[in-house]
Amino acid sequence: MSTPDPGPPPTGELPFFVYGTLLPGEPNHDLFLRGRTTGERPAVLPRALLYDGPGYPYAIDGHGRVHGTLLTAAPGVYGELLGLLDHLEEYLGPGHPRNLYERVVREVELPEESGAGRGSEAAGGAGQGGVEVSGDGAGGEEVGGDGAGPVRAWVYLAAAAVTRSLRTGGSLIDGGRWATGRPPGGPRTP
Repeated sequence: MSTPDPGPPPTGELPFFVYGTLLPGEPNHDLFLRGRTTGERPAVLPRALLYDGPGYPYAIDGHGRVHGTLLTAAPGVYGELLGLLDHLEEYLGPGHPRNLYERVVREVELPEESGAGRGSEAAGGAGQGGVEVSGDGAGGEEVGGDGAGPVRAWVYLAAAAVTRSLRTGGSLIDGGRWATGRPPGGPRTP
């Protein structure tokens, strides 16, 4: 079940882990993230499964891994970006019955940087193959260090009602990787 992290509330500005139409090269990346991030880096959400949705995916807690991107808000826009993403993801507050997604704190893993697989689909798809990009597409500072350990980040997981539906009749995305290049079918996703 998707519930907020039971640990202490986060302090400071956490990065965001995205895995769907907010990925580099996907339709909502330019609409919501361009100019609002300082760096983006391939990352993996452990202990999660990815399900296909109506034009966008849903991640839920489970025994798998979801591939995506870790990004950091540009200075001075964190609150704006948080509000935009909450609205996009139909997140109204922790446990709200009308949430489509829950915004939760999770640890994400950063693959070690290496030349192998850079820019390949196996390394994260178009625009994320280990190469860091800024929100304006001009390169940017590294997000989260050198891959030596997990990084706490905001993640939008499917809300409880959606999770129940996915577990009983959803279409699991093998390998936990949202395929780039799908036709846009909806205005949202993490």
